[in-house]
Amino acid sequence: MAAADFNRRLEAVYQSESRAVLATLIRLLGDFDRAEEALHDAFRAALEKWPEQGMPENPRAWLVSAGRFRSIDQLRRQARFDSFDPQTHDTAGENIPAPDAEDPSVADDRLRLIFTCCHPALAPDAQIALTLREVCGLTTEQIAQAFLTPVPTLAQRIVRAKGKIRDARIPYEVPAPEQLAERLETVLRVIYLVFNEGYTASSGSELMRLDLASEAIRLGRLLVEMLPETEAMGLLALMLLHDSRRAARASSTGELILLEEQDRSLWNRAQIEEGAAMVDRALSSRRFGPYSLQAAIAAVHCEAPRAADTDWNEIVYLYDVLLRIEHTPVIELNRAVAVAMRDGPAAGLALVDDLLARGDLAGYRLAHAARADLCRRLGRSADAREAYTRALALTQSEPEQQFLRRRLAELGTD
Repeated sequence: MAAADFNRRLEAVYQSESRAVLATLIRLLGDFDRAEEALHDAFRAALEKWPEQGMPENPRAWLVSAGRFRSIDQLRRQARFDSFDPQTHDTAGENIPAPDAEDPSVADDRLRLIFTCCHPALAPDAQIALTLREVCGLTTEQIAQAFLTPVPTLAQRIVRAKGKIRDARIPYEVPAPEQLAERLETVLRVIYLVFNEGYTASSGSELMRLDLASEAIRLGRLLVEMLPETEAMGLLALMLLHDSRRAARASSTGELILLEEQDRSLWNRAQIEEGAAMVDRALSSRRFGPYSLQAAIAAVHCEAPRAADTDWNEIVYLYDVLLRIEHTPVIELNRAVAVAMRDGPAAGLALVDDLLARGDLAGYRLAHAARADLCRRLGRSADAREAYTRALALTQSEPEQQFLRRRLAELGTD
């Protein structure tokens, strides 16, 4: 096999198998850092052996075994330096079980890893960082860049999270059924936070971070495949439906395009069909929650052939149901915008003004942007300029800033 062809195949194996191999090595070795080192050792061994021996039928099992044996060898070498006990080097590493490719627990290792990284004992920012690093395989530098965090700070956050898992003896397991609902909520929240940062980057020159959005969807698929709970399906459907519009959300120069102005022929119909079917399954279960309802709202938008065909009655109804399950100011804001589309801008503005008067969303850029748009539609130019200016001051995303400045320029001056 030519070297270039072999390197491409090895890279493909790394992309498809490395996270699964790492998850199993963490279970076998009981330590994140040792497992990561064993993973790299395993791929170094593959680089040495596979050109001569050929690629094995089951690369994942081969890599797990290679990583495990390399780790055992390292433990034994370390034992010779750390102890004068002649028996030590004979027993070091013997408590590490041999991997069994047929063991069903191997298939569950990635699920265990997700729940471990999202354990509620860890701080929320640590959950996100650890999930992106260990489950998704992003580098520390990539994660730091995505969340505008200095690399040393992000690295320390990951180190502390691993230390917490080790010192608190957080079990590497999927929670028991009686704990699953509470723990699953944390996992879903982390995945959705990752997706949101990818779908609409909180800062920087790009509207979207497609790598993060794609990783969140991949993680959602994995979760549904291994744990087909209703809200896991609802979250995956929600991400698929939002992501289906990615090609139409920005112009060729990177400018933001609002939903009602998007070229719907660019929307990914396969993702819309998959997401809508998943919404139907989730809602028919009668055990749906906020992710499933948000996905149902997204499906109404995606299934309308034109913006003018959107069923705003259905969307307002779904928001009413959603508010009974999860009453938050942001959901109230989204409902207010839907009411404005159904009943006119004055009706929506009254709801938005009430929210802002309560102080719940005073620092939320999208609340001020929504107020500005409603005032603009009502011809209240001075109020619109004031709200757009406030939204602009709260926005760090360059495409959003560009859009708000254009709206301000269109209003002109009195």
